[in-house]
This record gives sequence, structure tokens and C-alpha cells, in this order.
Amino acid sequence: MQNQNLPAEQVKTPSLWVAVVLDILGMVTFTIPGVGEFGDVVWAPLSAYLFSRLYGTDKLAKWGAIFNFAEEILPFTDFCPTFTIAWFMRKFSK
Repeated sequence: MQNQNLPAEQVKTPSLWVAVVLDILGMVTFTIPGVGEFGDVVWAPLSAYLFSRLYGTDKLAKWGAIFNFAEEILPFTDFCPTFTIAWFMRKFSK
């Protein structure tokens, strides 16, 4: 588990490629006809869990996992690259 008092460089950050692939997986459900919303019902909790495991236990990870779940479960919001945005926020914030 991550300590919330760690310096920024010691907080978890997955690779950019992992973030991009997970965002693409979230968007893929709409490329298969008839799978879209059902796929999101399965993917949303899994995606939120992966988000929290990849980004640790700090405030960004907790709120990001909640936002990620909402973004995946709500219709027509799959275009938002949550994992990639969080990667940039983690990488370039101090």
C-alpha cells in the first residue's frame, strides 16, 4: 500500500503505454455492435479497480477511480481517456 506522505517521485505511476492501452480497452466496447453498454457494465468496476491499483492510495487515485467508474458506466462518455489524463497529472504535477 502507498503512503500518502511520500514525495511525488515515489508515488505510483504506471507506464504511459499501460494507461493508453487501458483507455483503448474502455473505448473498444462501442466498436462491437450490441456490446456497448453491456460491456461498460462489466468494464466499469474492473476499470475502477485497476485504476486504484495502478495509481496507489493517494487522493488522485481515490478520486480518479471514482471518476473512472462514473465515466465508464455513464453512456456516451467512453471517449474520455481517464488513465492517460491521470498519467499526465501524476507525471507532471509536483
